Amino acid sequence: MARKIIRRFLPDATTVKDKPALQFLGDLLHDPNLFHLNRHSVSLAFFFGIFLAFLPLPGQMALAALCALWVRCNLPITMTLVWITNPLTISPIFFATYQLGRWILESPKVTAPTELSWAWLAEEFALVWKPLLLGSVLTGFVFGGLGYITMQLFWRWHVTRSWNKRRKERLNRPQ
Repeated sequence: MARKIIRRFLPDATTVKDKPALQFLGDLLHDPNLFHLNRHSVSLAFFFGIFLAFLPLPGQMALAALCALWVRCNLPITMTLVWITNPLTISPIFFATYQLGRWILESPKVTAPTELSWAWLAEEFALVWKPLLLGSVLTGFVFGGLGYITMQLFWRWHVTRSWNKRRKERLNRPQ
């Protein structure tokens, strides 16, 4: 099943629960839905993990953990998918989301500074934040939704394929 494929890449529930850094969460980590691998839990984890990855906010992993606790979806998958925006990919992703937001809002182009300063940053941030946030939220919803649908379809395809394989084996078995 799809569960076996995903389980290979995820940490065990007891490993996560025994982390000293997570002890402040107490009994919240003992909810079995946070580590359960079913179509609903994994699909929601894909949606929220990808959505949060596209938001230009600090502390994305903490937000992913809180979100997984709130909607009771798979915690390790949600937190892992936030790493779509990592130090190598964050610049092109946020540049693309900014350009999308700028195109939708029809904002003027921000000029690159000749000299980087706090004054330039404060002045240009007022022009940049709205397109960046709009583009990030829209892109997060689109790619999060695609991740949700993809996991739903993959799970269904994998289960159907397994059923058909077992049925074929049962029919071909000599009696």
